[in-house]
Amino acid sequence: MNTNVLEAKKISKYFYDPVKVQVLSNIDLAVKRGEFISIIGKSGCGKSTLLYILSTMDTDFDGELLIDGINIKNKKESELALIRNQKIGFVFQFHYLLNEFSVLRNVMLPGQKLGKYSDKELEHRAYEKLKVLGIEKEALKKPNQLSGGEKQRVAIARALINDPLIIMGDEPTGNLDNKNSEIVFSIFQELAQNYKQTLLIVTHDNEFASRTHRIIEMEDGRIK
Repeated sequence: MNTNVLEAKKISKYFYDPVKVQVLSNIDLAVKRGEFISIIGKSGCGKSTLLYILSTMDTDFDGELLIDGINIKNKKESELALIRNQKIGFVFQFHYLLNEFSVLRNVMLPGQKLGKYSDKELEHRAYEKLKVLGIEKEALKKPNQLSGGEKQRVAIARALINDPLIIMGDEPTGNLDNKNSEIVFSIFQELAQNYKQTLLIVTHDNEFASRTHRIIEMEDGRIK
């Protein structure tokens, strides 16, 4: 629990549209292994902008970002893509599953992209992840045959396939009803407690946030 898996140092971000506007100001943040952290704040406070920087999808910022001790500044896009694929799992508000593929194949996709395991190994790993999430019986169905809550569980399984250092979520319960939001929260809680998975989740749901290990509250591009 004492190892920093992610460190942000004095991160600032500007938009130029058409005038210069500062959207993040001197963000300092350290995330330790096994922490389950939520980021909250009003719409427009910079939560999602920060998450996109922390996930290496936005590299146009001032300051430093270290993931697993690696400074991502000035890395080539190919190097960043590898870091993202190896070390970060994503769960978004919308599941982004591909209906032309089975649930199992959807979960395997980031693993196929990484190229670390054979298809046979990946299939086994994907099935094991679905088992952890209690939806292994849906493995051969297409995503459009599943409920909204089941789809989001498949998206979580997909995020776990490469055993990422950290899972980042952008409003992962935003489209779900209370029952399914509770299921997703319980899954995250179990991943943190039993599997020492690190989770960093942007949410509007204060009830969700109140039960995480730590809340980071943002206001006007700063951490309060």
